[in-house]
This record gives sequence, structure tokens and C-alpha cells, in this order.
Amino acid sequence: MGKLGGFLQIERHGIQQRDPAERVHDFHEFLLARPTEELQEQGARCMDCGVPFCHNGCPLGNLIPDWNDLVYHDRFSDAITQLHATNNFPEFTGRLCPAPCEAACVLEIREGDAVTIKQIENSIINRAWDEGWVTPQPPRRDRETGQAVAVVGSGPAGMAAAQQLRRAGHRVTLFERDESIGGLVRFGVPDFKIEKTVVQRRVEQLVAEGVEIRCGVDVGGDISVEDLRASFDAVVLATGSRVPRDLPAPGRELDGVHFAMDYLYQRNRWVARELGPAPTVQQPPVEREITAAGKDVVVIGGGDTGADCVGNALREGARSVLQLELLSEPPAHRPDDRTPWPEWPLKYRLSYAMDEARKLGVGEQDYSVTTTAFVADGGGGLAGLRIAHAAAQPPFDPIPGTERELPAQLVLLAMGFLHPEQGLLDQLGVEKDARGNIKAVTPYTTSVEGVFAAGDARRGQSLIVWAINEGRQCARMVDRYLATQRDPASNGAAVRAEDDGLLGHSDADEGPEGPPQHVSPGIAAPE
Repeated sequence: MGKLGGFLQIERHGIQQRDPAERVHDFHEFLLARPTEELQEQGARCMDCGVPFCHNGCPLGNLIPDWNDLVYHDRFSDAITQLHATNNFPEFTGRLCPAPCEAACVLEIREGDAVTIKQIENSIINRAWDEGWVTPQPPRRDRETGQAVAVVGSGPAGMAAAQQLRRAGHRVTLFERDESIGGLVRFGVPDFKIEKTVVQRRVEQLVAEGVEIRCGVDVGGDISVEDLRASFDAVVLATGSRVPRDLPAPGRELDGVHFAMDYLYQRNRWVARELGPAPTVQQPPVEREITAAGKDVVVIGGGDTGADCVGNALREGARSVLQLELLSEPPAHRPDDRTPWPEWPLKYRLSYAMDEARKLGVGEQDYSVTTTAFVADGGGGLAGLRIAHAAAQPPFDPIPGTERELPAQLVLLAMGFLHPEQGLLDQLGVEKDARGNIKAVTPYTTSVEGVFAAGDARRGQSLIVWAINEGRQCARMVDRYLATQRDPASNGAAVRAEDDGLLGHSDADEGPEGPPQHVSPGIAAPE
């Protein structure tokens, strides 16, 4: 474990951030790293609990107490081995995950005192890149299977599945209809949260390991599903949950009302043109520019996507920004009667973007608000928004007598996503669940022979840690299926013990949840 009694002697020091007044004028990441000595102290606070609840909080099953202790002892090279044992892209999660592991930390029983797990994770992988410890891991030549897998969709789930399958010896082609790899990490999340050079170096690692990248290819359009099935032994669908929730209020058709992701795509493409990295294929032309510059902006939706819209609008120079949420404002502290430790606490969290807006004096956030209509300017454009106080319970009807009108020339709808786009799923004939997601008849396996699913396309809109976990576990099931195709008598049981990338426990694979959380070994125990 860390320092004996360290959690009693050392105060928690969380992630430092750049000054909001400074960072709103650029697109560089706003998180700051602490010196190694301070990180070691933070690692020393970990108690190496007999029952580490942080494991339960982390969908990836990260070996958190292990690498906390390794950081404390300044063994960063061993720490990255432990971290990569469960997580292909810790620099993604270290920047973008909301850290449910910290909410589940035993020290969090005293609210606000958890080990700074996310900060330590990010420091490990940043150090690993700086030291050159992250290198391509192609399969040995004698482990090549000759079997081909198509992974459709290149978000974190697709990238993780592609890497795991390639390391298992399969020929992998990663299809992406956009111009660059990364999915919403590339095109939805702003550079000031994760600079795209961080994503690109992982793309380069995939290529160095032998993954074929095909950007600008719309599967089901540019390549037919018949050709896809004929060319590959297995297909992984990792297309995400990309159909946004709409707001069918009067005036929805007005110019100035847009889905959040349409705006975020444009902003990220603008940053790519100005700052790089260059896309794999040419960007599509901008059909209609969406800009917040000089406008009164209203963002409907209080989640991460909404916050990213606020952050971008501020950097464009919006006159004012208001973020609206349908639900009531959560309490300031963890409500133990509703979400007791170690559950994820439903409490108020000030987003980085709203912190910026308030510091600049141009933004605010309001709760229990429902939109009743969009107000026209007389020329087909948007002039304002008509809102009302919402009832506390579904269906959150407007309360009579609380109506008011807000000025707005740009409204961004950031109310979440419903399900994957249906066209490709229908062409393949895969069964869907009641929500429109791909239904898995057995873990990660669709109703169509040889077609698998992972990430938000299967489980619905979720966290990046779930996406990476799903990609890893789906790869395990694909590998078992391909083993069966090579040797029908094996019934998929021929898991190669030498294959560190997919090592697991066959008994656990047979259970209802599929393969185990931990699918590759960490460092060996000292003699």
C-alpha cells in the first residue's frame, strides 16, 4: 500500500486548472500537471483497501491501488504497465472521464476526500509518452491468423476493439465516415479538454501495429454491406449513439436552432484547420456556418455536451451564454438517502465552462426550465426563446404564470442521444432493443452470424470508460468466434495462453456478462 497512515497526514490536492480568464482566449488544454513529488504524495494517500471499491466504480476494472502505490514509490514505468493492462487509452479517460472511481473511493465516505485517482492516471500516461514507454505492439509473425475483421466506427470503443484484435493476430480494418479517427473524442470534445495531437498519436500507434485505417468511407453507402461481409470474417459495429434528442416546440425550424453536435463538429474542424493535426482525408465543405460570435446563446441541456457548447461559445466571443436544464438543481452535497456512497452521487457540479462564463460575467445556468416556443425575428431567423418554470415531476409541464421570453440568436440543443443511426443496422438485419440500440443475443454478439457490437451503439449513450471496456470485451468475443471458424471442434475454447493481449478465464467467459473485466496481465509480482 501507500504510506502507512498517509490518508490521515496528507491532504487531498486535486487537479489544477489554468485561469479561466486566460484560457478562454485559446484552445489549449486547461488541466495542469503537478510535480512528481506532489503526485507521489497523492498516491501515498491510497489505503490499498482489502475490498477496493474503486474497482467497482471503474467500468474498466482499472488496478487503481496497484498503480497508486507504484507512483508513490516512483515506479512510473511499472505503473504504466499496470494501467495498460486494463485500459488502452488512459490519456483519454484521464482527461475526459468523470471519475466514478473517485466517487467509490473509501476515503470519499468523508465527502471530497477521495484519492485523486484521475490525476494520478493522467500523470502516469503523460510520463509514459514523455519517456518513450508507449510503443507499438504488433503481434508476432507466428501469431498471425490470416482472418480479417472490419471495425465500423472509430470512437474509443472501435479504436479499442481494433487494437485488441490486431494484437491478437487478426487483420483489422477500421472504417470511419468522417475525415479522421476518433469519433466524438475527435469531433465532439473540444481541444481545450483534449488536444487532438493526443488522439492522433494513438492513431499512429494503431497504424504502426498494422491496423488499416479507412477514413471518409461510409459503410452501407460507399461500401455495401454485402461487400463488407464478403471481404471480412467478422464485423464489429461501434458506430456510437448519434441520433440526437430533438425539441419539437413551435419555431423549431427557425434559422439559429441547431443540434449541439452540428456546432461542435464545425468548431473542432475549424481548430483542426487552424492548429492541426491535419485530417486523414479532406474535410467536407461547410454548408451553413454556425457561429456564436456576438450573439446571445442559449444551450438547452446541462450535461458535458452542453458545457462544451458553452466553452466554445465563450471562445468565439458570444455576447451572453445561458445554459438551461429541465431538471431541478441538485443538492450541493451527496444525498445519502438517494445516492449513498459508493454510488455516483447526484449532486451539483460546476462545469469548467460555466466557471469560465461566470468569471467573465457573461453566462449563467438555470434549472427547472422548459422551452415552450422559439421566437422568430420576422425574417426566418431566431430572435428569442419562450420558457417557463417546469413542474418537478415528469412530464415537466410548464407552470402557468411563469412564462417569460429570453433574447437568443443561437440555440443549441444538447439533450442527449437516443440511439444509433438505423440505416446500417437495418441493412445488416441486426435485431434491436426497445430503445433502438443493437441487441446482443449473447455478450457483444448480434443476431446476425459474425456481426458483433460494442460501445454506445450497443449499451446506449454512456461514459468513455464504458466505451473502451466494451471495445476490449467485444474483441475477446470476436477472437473466440474466429477461433471457432479456424477449428470448429474447439467451440471457441482455443484461447492462446501466450496471447497477452486477450488472456482471460474461459469459465468467466461463459457467464451471462461475457468475458472478464481484466483481459491482459499487468506486471509480474516481485520474487
